[in-house]
Amino acid sequence: MIIMGQLLLYDWTVAKIILTAILTGMIGIHLMNYMGIVNLHPKSGSVGSTVIGGLIFGAGFGMLGYCPGTMTGAVGQGSMDALLGGVLGMLIGVGLFARMYPWLSRHVLKAGDFGELTIPKALGKSQWKVIWIMTAGITAILAILETAGL
Repeated sequence: MIIMGQLLLYDWTVAKIILTAILTGMIGIHLMNYMGIVNLHPKSGSVGSTVIGGLIFGAGFGMLGYCPGTMTGAVGQGSMDALLGGVLGMLIGVGLFARMYPWLSRHVLKAGDFGELTIPKALGKSQWKVIWIMTAGITAILAILETAGL
């Protein structure tokens, strides 16, 4: 119900969790990279692969109200809609994607290749400047949502 509430724009719990995770992960991974604990190397991407992935994920998410993680949790608690619609839909989706992959990889998935582009590189700014601006922006959004009771 919480995910459907988010999709219908009346329950913002999911958005607040995701924004908090983005904030924590962004600061944490860049701090660990700065300290030499991890080596940050973004994967290359493209507009085509992002659009195809978003459409596949969004179709299942919108129809059932489950993302893959919540769907497996719902199956574990015995929800038949998650088992039949979710697992079956995921298997059909994977099968269709695998079947169409040769064509998609030639014509769609690499369209609009942007390589290993990051937000700081795209803006031509230092990573820490972008991180602090995004931290302020996300914190403000979270405060507004909380103040508004959303």
